[in-house]
Amino acid sequence: MPKRTDISSILLIGSGPIVIGQACEFDYSGTQAAKALRAEGYRVVLVNSNPATIMTDPMMADAVYLQELTPASIKEIVTKERPDAVLPTMGGQTALNLADTLHQQGYWEREGIDVIGVDIDAIHITEDRQAFRDLMETVGIDQARSRVAKSLLEAKEIAQELAGAALGFQPVVIRPSFTMGGAGGGIVWTADQFDAKVTRGLELSPVHEVLIEECLVGWKEYELELLRDRNDNVVIVCSIENVDPMGVHTGDSVTVAPQQTLTDPQYQAMRDAAIRAMRSIGTFAGGCNIQFAVDPETGRMIVIEINPRVSRSSALASKATGYPIAKVAARLAVGYTLDELPNEITGTSACFEPALDYVVTKVPRWNFDKFEGVDEELTTQMKAVGEAMAIGRTFTESLQKAFQSLEQGFAGLGADRDDADRQVVRDRLAKSYWDRLLHVRHAFRLGASVAEVHDVTRVDPWFLHQIRDLVTLERSIEGRALESIDRPALLELKQNGFADVQIAYLTETTEAEVRARREALDLRPTYRVVDTCAGEFEAQTPYFYSTYDQGETESVRSDREKVLILGSGPNRIGQGIEFDYSCVHGVLAAREMGYEAIMINCNPETVSTDFDVADKLYFEPVFWERVKDVIDLEQPAGVMVQLGGQTALKLAENLLEAGIPLFGTPFEKMDLAEDRGKFSAVLEELDIPFPPYGIARTVEEAVEVSEQIGYPTLVRPSYVLGGQGMRIAINKDEVAEYVARVLEMFPGNEVLLDRFLENAIEVDVDCLADGDEVWIAGIMQHIEPAGVHSGDSTAVIPPYSLSDETQDVIRETVTRIAKRLGVVGLMNTQLAVQTEGGVDHVYVIEANPRASRTVPFVAKATGVPIAAIGAKLMLGAKLKEFRESGALESQLTGFAVKEPVFSWDKFPEVAKELGPEMKSTGEAIAFVDDITDAHISKPFEMRNLYLSR
Repeated sequence: MPKRTDISSILLIGSGPIVIGQACEFDYSGTQAAKALRAEGYRVVLVNSNPATIMTDPMMADAVYLQELTPASIKEIVTKERPDAVLPTMGGQTALNLADTLHQQGYWEREGIDVIGVDIDAIHITEDRQAFRDLMETVGIDQARSRVAKSLLEAKEIAQELAGAALGFQPVVIRPSFTMGGAGGGIVWTADQFDAKVTRGLELSPVHEVLIEECLVGWKEYELELLRDRNDNVVIVCSIENVDPMGVHTGDSVTVAPQQTLTDPQYQAMRDAAIRAMRSIGTFAGGCNIQFAVDPETGRMIVIEINPRVSRSSALASKATGYPIAKVAARLAVGYTLDELPNEITGTSACFEPALDYVVTKVPRWNFDKFEGVDEELTTQMKAVGEAMAIGRTFTESLQKAFQSLEQGFAGLGADRDDADRQVVRDRLAKSYWDRLLHVRHAFRLGASVAEVHDVTRVDPWFLHQIRDLVTLERSIEGRALESIDRPALLELKQNGFADVQIAYLTETTEAEVRARREALDLRPTYRVVDTCAGEFEAQTPYFYSTYDQGETESVRSDREKVLILGSGPNRIGQGIEFDYSCVHGVLAAREMGYEAIMINCNPETVSTDFDVADKLYFEPVFWERVKDVIDLEQPAGVMVQLGGQTALKLAENLLEAGIPLFGTPFEKMDLAEDRGKFSAVLEELDIPFPPYGIARTVEEAVEVSEQIGYPTLVRPSYVLGGQGMRIAINKDEVAEYVARVLEMFPGNEVLLDRFLENAIEVDVDCLADGDEVWIAGIMQHIEPAGVHSGDSTAVIPPYSLSDETQDVIRETVTRIAKRLGVVGLMNTQLAVQTEGGVDHVYVIEANPRASRTVPFVAKATGVPIAAIGAKLMLGAKLKEFRESGALESQLTGFAVKEPVFSWDKFPEVAKELGPEMKSTGEAIAFVDDITDAHISKPFEMRNLYLSR
């Protein structure tokens, strides 16, 4: 049947600030849903407290409420907007729990509001571990043996029951009810861990229940993404297989789509079970994610859990297949059936299940380096902060491209550095660590067999054979002269994902020499389209990936003038969704100004990698070789590097050397700001105060510099984001320790040493500049003292205690720096205000002529679209036209507060300490009328509590 006409406005609930386990995948899904519903003519009312996402931009909904996600705020919005329906399935567990709470109060029914896209009773069935178990038994689907415990005593009795006749304590899995990202869950390996882990799970569960389950470590794990309509038609959009065996949270596992190791009868049985399970949990129309485990010895298959909503994996499945799950799910929620909806890529029916003629690999991104003393072992509680996805014609090609995408110094799965020590390999393979696959490769290099590695890791032998084949290929060219490698041999290497950098390492040449060699042999990548149908139907989608299958390139270069925007890669602490926000605005600005906008990015969680955002999307690593290949094909007029954080900026020098123009601030001007020596010379020339500093390349030099400038000393590497590696040292021993650590993390990097300004107020300023004129977009005063990273500070706009005179000094200082640097686009400046004898002294800490982490916050706080304006300035627009049109006028009344959000609960063993290295994973925004409001007064009271080194 066609869409519902009895409803006209829909409340869409977002997922709130980004935390580990619930990240920007849900903002992507919410954005898709809002676009789909508005295209159908519905009025969309959106509530979300996250300012960093494109989802909360005014252009995404008819009404956007940047408010806390609480029952009280929802009721307030409903009173004002009077929506006819609420869609809670796009906002992760946060939105579902909120909708459920209001359902339990009878609120939706009382207000005459339909809950669409989910059956609330289905939520209870799937989240109530015992109810879910009982239901699955009625439909004949096997599960792990388990029972629900509501107390520690009950949990002990269940664990003893599961152990049966076995001697001693047997490992069990703890799964708290109604939590996200496995929060509070995990494997209990020994009896002495049991009490503490169960108690913590009971505390974190909102209903204070935990499932005690038999341990299935070593089994194979799978996910299926399904869609169902009101006529009970079901399509399976994507199958996903975890490379890591059971025991590792799927968000922390390397995953592959489509599944690779099931037999056809096994896969068909899994499909049938998934459809049966979905049909058993209510009559809702929408998306569903189901996880299964398979015993590799016996083939026994069990269901692990069902999420009756768009899941964390839905974004990955959408990007992997090209099938827009959230858009279709939103339309199903308003009454459409699958046969009535088109596949936007091929024009065929949405009933057609995607077929893939390529392999997709997802590799998670962790930030363990941010948390001193963290337990790096991967368990059933998620720890990753982001992920990269890659597409190739083979598993090995996509696996190597995924590692290139991580931006952790890898050119692929190894073959770019010395082999690891034998004992290190043994230790790292003994448990599930983030670098397990890298050490699987090392084990093969050291002579281990597939059987031996499988016995230790329980990784399926099929994947192990693939990695061993890569090692065999490495051996075939190791130490050979590059000229002796003929075209067939080089082609085989490229088809298996080897980067030019890896081949250069193995042949002791340079990346440039390898590129020249393969181009001389006419060996270039071809670009294939992601079409959802394995080429069965003609597709018009502008969504491409590179491969070396030697077929005809499906990406045809147009004669339009092009802008290439480099994305920000996988999310990590210090460089998250805020940069994707700026990239999306860069794409939209380029299109608005008549350019063909081309995006390169590898993050499946974000809006920038949606197939209908840019004119062309290349789902590729933001990695020099891959970027240069796209440039060679597309011949853009220039490249935007100011929007994609450090990921894009790090490639600016390569682009300059290759003679490729940059839009916006010239590279040499950006380098003036990034190079501390050059920047200090600029400040001296402008007579602008800055803390005493020095530069060192060795530990000895660093100690000498710090003795000269005085203590405390701020130690930091150059060219990093999020304060990575930064520490405050109070004596020369600490300087030596911290600098040695930095040089180990970043070999060859310069270390910057600044005199740390104690008892100072830190200030962030975002500005726009067009090369002639500068406009101050926002001055943010931090509540926490200088020394706490700006990303971890509570920031208030406008400043709440700085005098008008001091603010004028800040404006003048930033304006002079922007003009001296010739900034065209965006610039962020960090300053410190120190008061002596009743007089404020303003010092400049650093300036970054690029989009900053605070750009979305300033835009949402003031109502001025500074990312879009900044992008247009880079492309030649002038501030004058925006000023004259009123586009620069702030809409802010009162104060806007940026509140950092941390994921401490994922790392209970880590001390809650704040310092110059960023640790927050997300942020919320609050609008208040007065500084006495708790959003300001509470952090002010606690501002010094967690300051550490």
